Amino acid sequence: MKNEDETQNRYGGHHGYDGHDGDGHDGPYVAWVRHFEAERTRRAALGDPDWARGARLSPALVRSIQTFQVGEDGDGAALVSKADRAGDPAYATAARLFIAEEQNHARLLALLLSAAGAGTLDGHWSDAAFVRVRRLLGLRVELMVLMVAEVVALRYYRALRDGSADPLTSEVAGRILADEERHVPFHCRRLHEGLAALPRPARRAATTGWRAMVAVAALLVAADHGAALREAGVSRRTFLSDVVGSSAPMAATMSDGPVPAVPDPAGARTAV
Repeated sequence: MKNEDETQNRYGGHHGYDGHDGDGHDGPYVAWVRHFEAERTRRAALGDPDWARGARLSPALVRSIQTFQVGEDGDGAALVSKADRAGDPAYATAARLFIAEEQNHARLLALLLSAAGAGTLDGHWSDAAFVRVRRLLGLRVELMVLMVAEVVALRYYRALRDGSADPLTSEVAGRILADEERHVPFHCRRLHEGLAALPRPARRAATTGWRAMVAVAALLVAADHGAALREAGVSRRTFLSDVVGSSAPMAATMSDGPVPAVPDPAGARTAV
């Protein structure tokens, strides 16, 4: 299994980016690049959880985590290609750093499953469906579909962090959740820029459609992962309501702003 350094070497390098836009000034995504790099340094200093203590997972939780592990383990090639074509080297670099974080999530979940004596899946229909839809059109559609998964993941990992009886599972979920909470403003900023050229009714239609996608995805996850969610103290109804409700301010930001700020350094937070 690749460690985080190997993942970073593939997707997190600068690829010719020098930290400035074409006029020699800092571009709007330079701060995001620095933020992702600071997070990488923080994670390296923190190190991995103590896998040797093992994990106790029910069959329902094993199946659920296996499915989410597949979703985190994409190669990111389509997103990287579209980000490169967008013409902003700083954004392309930040996108690579984002992908490296997602792949680190897959690594953490695989090691958690291993600590529980379980393996990973080769694939899952839900991940295959998301990938096919994401690759249909350009960067804007790719990110909107990706954001569906991010919003669902926020509530899922919060449920595991707060409701799991297994300490190792709670720690891993907390680490991933902290990353996902940073990813949302990153993508919201880019989608706000991508939708800005559209008339306001068209922007509203796009984000309304996106919220409908979120609702369908949340319904499918609630149905497929209901047993695992119940173990974490979250009913299907609560999960669905929370996911759909959380998408409203994100849709408003994509459509009308304001542009999200770069989050504070994670070092200011208490490590999970």
